Amino acid sequence: MSDENITLTTEQKAAAVVVALGTDKASKLYQFLSADDVEKLTLEVARLGHLEAKQTEQALDDFYKTCLTQKVVTDGGMEYARAVLEKAYGENAASELLDKVSKYLKNRSFDFVEKADVKNLFSVLQHERAQTIALVLSYVESDKAASVISELPEKKRIQVVKSIALMESASPEAIKIVEKQLRSRFDTILTTDFTSVGGIDYIADVMNHMDRSNEKYIFDEMGKDDPELADTIRKKMFVFEDILTMDNRSIQRFIRDCDMKDIVYSLKGAGEEILAAFYSNMSSRMAEQVKSDLEVTYNVKLRDVEDAQSRIVGVIRKLEEEGELVINKGGKDEIIV
Repeated sequence: MSDENITLTTEQKAAAVVVALGTDKASKLYQFLSADDVEKLTLEVARLGHLEAKQTEQALDDFYKTCLTQKVVTDGGMEYARAVLEKAYGENAASELLDKVSKYLKNRSFDFVEKADVKNLFSVLQHERAQTIALVLSYVESDKAASVISELPEKKRIQVVKSIALMESASPEAIKIVEKQLRSRFDTILTTDFTSVGGIDYIADVMNHMDRSNEKYIFDEMGKDDPELADTIRKKMFVFEDILTMDNRSIQRFIRDCDMKDIVYSLKGAGEEILAAFYSNMSSRMAEQVKSDLEVTYNVKLRDVEDAQSRIVGVIRKLEEEGELVINKGGKDEIIV
């Protein structure tokens, strides 16, 4: 296989750009990098070796597109950037570029908290306002956020979870203020940009890493004053495809309580792994019936498939709450066999 057919890693692409820029321009670029990044980049340049012209051209093209994407995001926001990029590169390429830059912009803010362990992070944040804690935790790994939330006083736990769930975006000004407040206690960076933080999907991931006692307490309390938000988060915590993470006994248990029509509809268009998980946990007679029904079920609306899958997820969560089956999830729970 020729070298030009080998896909470069992100680090190799960065090294290729530095080499292509030449020593004078590259040295100016180094002034904006941290000592760690300079060391890593220099090592990649040293390892790079020979590149074909097409590989260098591709690396420079990716670099240009990334720079352009960041500029239009910063100048006009995500929606403006999407419109510009879709017109220039098409919908799929635009989505990929925005996703890459969005993650980059998010990681630039509060990256100093990733260096702190849970104990130190909790020590710094415990006396902050719930909204401040929520903003900072939206920039850390979900398991670390779950651990910090678990240590907070009961009332503040609920406030922080709600704040993260309802969060959609944060302005440079808001982030800058919080960073300034924390800079004396962390090694800080002050560069900020508009980017998506928090939200339902994120807090659902956090709750998936929460131990069950805290999870139950938070949902019980939140359900008293905001049941709709609590239900929205809970529904996000286990999706139909997560059935693949369940043990056979649990799958057999929930199948018994599901409507046959829901099983057929939920499996319409499903992947081979999901189909195998269902069929292997049914009686041979039931499996043949489902296969037969799938063959004669045509023109099913996506909405009907999703509704059927949602009802099955509802059955699973109900049985889990009743202790009838186990959903494998992160957190501190231990299963006693």
